[in-house]
Parts: sequence; C-alpha cells; structure tokens
Amino acid sequence: MSTDKVRVAKKTRRRRKHPSGPLYAAVDLGTNNCRLLVAKPQGAHFRVVDSYSQIARLGEGLHQTGRLSEASMERAIDALSAIRKKIKSKGVGQVRCIATEACRRAENGAEFIKRIQSETGLSFKVITAKEEARLALVSCFDLIDASADRVLVVDIGGGSTELSLVNAKLARESGFHASLTRAPILDWTSLPLGVVTLSEMFEHLGEEAAWPAMLNYARETIETWSGKTVTQSAMALSGAHMIGTSGTVTCLAGVHQNLETYRRDKVDGSWLKRTEADSSITRLRELDVEARALLPTIGPGRAKLMLSGCAIIQACWDLFPAQRLRVADRGLREGLLLSMMYGPKRKRRRGGGRRSKPQPKETSS
Repeated sequence: MSTDKVRVAKKTRRRRKHPSGPLYAAVDLGTNNCRLLVAKPQGAHFRVVDSYSQIARLGEGLHQTGRLSEASMERAIDALSAIRKKIKSKGVGQVRCIATEACRRAENGAEFIKRIQSETGLSFKVITAKEEARLALVSCFDLIDASADRVLVVDIGGGSTELSLVNAKLARESGFHASLTRAPILDWTSLPLGVVTLSEMFEHLGEEAAWPAMLNYARETIETWSGKTVTQSAMALSGAHMIGTSGTVTCLAGVHQNLETYRRDKVDGSWLKRTEADSSITRLRELDVEARALLPTIGPGRAKLMLSGCAIIQACWDLFPAQRLRVADRGLREGLLLSMMYGPKRKRRRGGGRRSKPQPKETSS
C-alpha cells in the first residue's frame, strides 16, 4: 500500500473513532447505578454515540448506617474508572458529572466525591433534588401529550423519588428552549423513597409480607407532600397523565409488552393504562426473585428491586387518579445533555486548582 493510501486509511479510522462535531458526555452517579451517555447535537435533540451503565449499589446499607460503605464505594470507583476510559477513548470535548441522593444523604458523601476526583480524575457535583426534578422534566419534554393541561412527572430513583406537577399547556406554548431556563413546574417534592432504601427497610419481612408494608409506607410518605391536594385535582382533569421515568417503569412496560429482549424503541414513549400496570405488577408479585430475574426485560440486576419500585408507582397511582402513564426511557443523563447543548451558557470559573490531564472541559446546566 502506498504512503498516501496509508495516510487516508489512518484518517478514516480516526474519523470513525471520533465522529465529526462536538461530543458531550453526561455521567450520573445514582444510589443504585452509574451511568454514562455520550452524544452529539443533532437538530434540536442529539444522537447517542455511546452509553454505559453499571449497577454499583452505592447506597447499599445507607439507610441503616447513614454512611457509604467501603465496598459500595469500591464498586462505584470501579464503574467510574470504566466510564472515564470510555470518555477518553471517544475524545469527548465537554462532560458533566452529577451525584444524587446517596451522596446528598451520606455523612461521608462529600469525602467520597473528593476521592472520586483523586482516583479517576472525574469532577462530580452533588445536585439538589430540585435540579433533579428539572432535569427529569427537560428529558421528558416531548412526551407531554398534546391534550394535557397538567402532567405529573414521577422520577423514581434508588434513594429518592421526585414528583413534579407540570403546567403542560404553558410548556407547549413556551416551547422546549424556554423550559431549559424556566421549567413550568407548578409544584414539586423530593421524597426519601427509593427502590434501594424501600427494599432494605422491609426485606426482613420476606416478600409476601413486605409488599403491603412497602405499599402502605409509600402511600404515607407521598401523602406528606404539601402539593398532594392540588395534584390530585389536576390529575382528575381530562387529558392529564403521568410520565414515569425510572428503571422500574421501563421494566414494567417491557413485562406488559411481553418483549423477548428489551427494546428502547418499543418502550420509550409507550403508554400504560392503570389496569395494564396492575396486571403486570400482579404477575411480578406471583414470581420469586429467581423467576423475575429470568424475565428478559428485568434480569438479575433489577429482580430484587422491582417490587419496591412497583409499590412506589402503585402508591402514586392510588393517590393521583390519572388514567394513563407515559413511559420514559430517559432521565438525568438526557436532561444534562440537552441542558449542556441547548441551555444558556455560563462563564467558566477562573482558577480553581489544577486538573489531571486529559481533563475534559466541564459545563453547567
């Protein structure tokens, strides 16, 4: 092969490895999962270049001790090291890393964030629950039905659940870009109710007795929301619906559809009626953990946590009488990416210490 042909071949390989145009990465360190999404802007949205998810169970035992355990931190560091390698290999230009409920609640959460920086070179920000609610709405903006005046976004995490009552009519009238700066959220709350924490609270009872206990606790917790009454009225309006963004909801949709393998194109944006959700939850309750793990859209990583998640979503449906729920296979990472790409740009802080090389430039939403 001639020298010119070799040069052309090398350039082609580089283009395949690093797609043209700026690349953005969003990293979400949650109570149960560590997730990465790499994408490039495309139109008013983005095209995914790479993604990665690893169950690290960072919040395991947090409810009992108030601290992140050494084993859970090691698992998270392992997952984030793999994520760091992916970010470097893709030549990402801008990255933002966020941590949520586990690091907010843990006594040693801030200490762990510093350790992550030291061992992986990734700089994390522990975001507020309000910011979580905003990012969840941003990611689900185009799932708001055209007939809805009000929408309730239900974001079920490993350690908390965020509920956001959205003025859907104003959202449509103002447009997507307006929501990036001023989200049309009428009321919201963050509840200490997550699939990991709820499961750990009642696992000593055994699954049969744990189910009614989890469901009752979830209802009582949600009822403490000061916005409960206005949300109940809003969800009774014609066209009002919920949007569920969580692994629980997407897995539940996969079970309802009897998918032989998980397919995002079938799940994201699909609708679940209350009767359909109840039927799928009953099916899951009739199976033990091992049998649930064999379902192709659940697997061993989520089998143990599915019932606690189902208790949360059923409690929401019991209290807020929406007829339909729209399923969202998207969340904080997508909200981060959209905010980075299309939200208002902030000036980078000057100074602030040295960063390990090569350290991608960070942006804020």
